[in-house]
Amino acid sequence: MSNLYHDSNALAMKRTIWLCLALQAFCTLSAQEVGRIHRTEMIPYDTRQDAVTRNRASSGYTIDFAPSAAGLEGKAVVMEQNTEIPYIWTDGNIYLHMEHVGTAYTLRINGRIVAEVEDPSTPAEFALTPFIRQGKNTFQVVMRSSRAASINVTPATAKPFEGSYLYYQNKRSIRDFEVALVPDTAGRDFGMLDLKIIVQNSFNYEEPVTIGYDIYSPAGKLLEFNVVDTKVAGQSVDTLHFQPYIYGTYNYKWEAGKKNPPLYDVMLFTKRHGAYKEYMPLKLGFGKTEFQDGKFMRFGKELKLKSKVFNATVDAKTTETQLKTLRTQGYNTLTPDYPQPAWFYELCDKLGMYVIDKANINAPEKRDDRKVGGTPSNDPALVGEYLERVKAMYYRSRNFTCVIAYALGGDSGNGYNMYKAYEWLKSVEHTRPIIYRDAAGEWNSDL
Repeated sequence: MSNLYHDSNALAMKRTIWLCLALQAFCTLSAQEVGRIHRTEMIPYDTRQDAVTRNRASSGYTIDFAPSAAGLEGKAVVMEQNTEIPYIWTDGNIYLHMEHVGTAYTLRINGRIVAEVEDPSTPAEFALTPFIRQGKNTFQVVMRSSRAASINVTPATAKPFEGSYLYYQNKRSIRDFEVALVPDTAGRDFGMLDLKIIVQNSFNYEEPVTIGYDIYSPAGKLLEFNVVDTKVAGQSVDTLHFQPYIYGTYNYKWEAGKKNPPLYDVMLFTKRHGAYKEYMPLKLGFGKTEFQDGKFMRFGKELKLKSKVFNATVDAKTTETQLKTLRTQGYNTLTPDYPQPAWFYELCDKLGMYVIDKANINAPEKRDDRKVGGTPSNDPALVGEYLERVKAMYYRSRNFTCVIAYALGGDSGNGYNMYKAYEWLKSVEHTRPIIYRDAAGEWNSDL
């Protein structure tokens, strides 16, 4: 009995120690972003020239991510990549952009689980800083069956991990941004650059951060340049909002159907120690699509939409050829089955094709069963997964001119999860309509 008593005490003490260590680790990590995150897909460049030419290799800010098969865990395939992380990266923030996985997966780094992802189709972003060490790091992607297979759309065939990469940002950097070039709110004949830049400071103490941007017209004329100094508290973010007037925009309306719709060049950047750094390029079309009285409107005119279900093929060149063919056939609107690679939306901006973006939710079976749990869309156990997918869609495509509306998913019935998805999307998107064909007259669809 005595030995059993002492063993029990020892076991209890060990559990207490492990609990304290776990809590300490949680408190340390909770001050940082950890695991899967939702934000605009971005690549930081070290120089303006690299940003203009999209030369990722020159800056040393990115490392390709293409793991290879390393074994099995039961029925799951383990993909692995060993990567040397440069010393300078360990003094900043490290992220992973991953797409074309093709199955649900578990992401592990150095034996620690970073995230569990059930969606095989939507590109994803991960914050890795707490998991990374200097030198060799082992990345594993355990490709497994999805716990939410009932709502998955089968993704298009693609080379596994095509377009995936690791990237680095300074601890004082651009965390995210939201941008649009829209008509003046007072109805005057010029435009307004509506730009929000979220800056982050991952140090433990207040730090100065210098943020800037410029915008060039489609004809190559510099229209606006601004640099702002601010201070951001330790382990926090701050949002800077800019709304400069941009004149002459009505000479460069972006509308679908034009052969070469005009695009403005916008560049975001930071400044450190007197030098400009972390350039982030993007292109914008002028205009604003709204939903009024059941109609899509742009520049006061109703849009006549001719739509086509379309998912991008494996490469941008082939997709561009296909989109040009659709345009000659009179199609001006694309409705993908799930969120696409960033280059797909860039092509639609370039070619003048509207997009109604759709979350990867497709559960047609039992779509008419409204009992709790009768359809996945009315199963509260899946509400977190529904919200995850809607967030992943929204944050990836919100800054593209071509996106004129969001769809909650394919024909999947209706219920609690779709209500919560609509409410969340409405809380962040105040202009473009949110549509859901299977709402069947209920309140969670604007159309």
